[in-house]
Amino acid sequence: MLIDTMSETHHYVGYTENLKERLAMHNAGRVPHTAKYKPWRIQTAIALDSKEKAVTLEIYLKTHSGRAFAEKHL
Repeated sequence: MLIDTMSETHHYVGYTENLKERLAMHNAGRVPHTAKYKPWRIQTAIALDSKEKAVTLEIYLKTHSGRAFAEKHL
């Protein structure tokens, strides 16, 4: 599953197999990269049928054109 979460000022895109657990980790401050921007909330969650597709989409959404796409469509 690919997730797009947001705080008041930041977006985070990542891959997970357990959405509830991953969001709890972010909000508990157990992810150093996102700890200082909590609390996080789910903006978009996309379920894909393979990890490879999810990781490919995650990589794309972290590019300049992928961020522009997400801002417009997600």
